[in-house]
Amino acid sequence: MPLYEYQCEACGLKFEVRQKFSDQPVTECRDCGGPVKKLISQTGFALKGDGWFRQGYAPAAGKCENAAASDTGCAGCPKAANG
Repeated sequence: MPLYEYQCEACGLKFEVRQKFSDQPVTECRDCGGPVKKLISQTGFALKGDGWFRQGYAPAAGKCENAAASDTGCAGCPKAANG
C-alpha cells in the first residue's frame, strides 16, 4: 500500500498515512482536527546505472538516421516497439 504524507494547515503537523488507492484522502489532522493537505513527497524509487537505458531506450548505433524525418521510427527504437 502507498504511503501518503499530509500536513495540517492549522498546527503544521506533518504525518504519514498508509492507504489503499481506493481509500478516501485524509481530511482532518489526527492531533488538532484541523484541515490537512496532501503533500507531494520524494519517491524512494530511482533508476541507476546505464543498463536499463541501453536495454530498452537507446537506439542502436547506425540506426534511426531517418526516423525523425519520417516519424515512423525503426526496429531498434522505442517508437517502433511502443507504437
